[in-house]
Amino acid sequence: MADQPFWLRKTLAELNPQEWESLCDGCGRCCLVKLEEEESGEIYQTDVVCQLFDCEAGGCSDYSNRQSRVDDCLQLTPQRVAELSWLPDSCGYRRVNERRPLPSWHPLVSGDREAVDRAGVSVRGKVVSELTVASDDLEDRIVLWAEVAD
Repeated sequence: MADQPFWLRKTLAELNPQEWESLCDGCGRCCLVKLEEEESGEIYQTDVVCQLFDCEAGGCSDYSNRQSRVDDCLQLTPQRVAELSWLPDSCGYRRVNERRPLPSWHPLVSGDREAVDRAGVSVRGKVVSELTVASDDLEDRIVLWAEVAD
């Protein structure tokens, strides 16, 4: 068992901070602005991202200070991962929580951070900043992001 990678041996709660951070594939989907239908509770994703997300390069432009700069920035925890139905099926945190292997394009498996883009998982270059969209227009920005199989 010790010859298996940490993500196959450990639960989310057992990960050290470096292992935890490395599970993020950098897709940016957790940074998408989401809308919740009040009556049904259904979550809709948009093509609008947090003001700190670098739309062209991908990733948070101020990761270490994101929670103090963005009121609704949601820090993932093992408990939250289990509760968030909107995390994509491809999400490393979700997959480890569900005891499933990481996809072949995940940087921990492929050794290549760009593999996420080539696989079509990343939102890089496909989104706009929330700073450029009026809140009244968010419903017009709802999109269905394709799930990527592996």
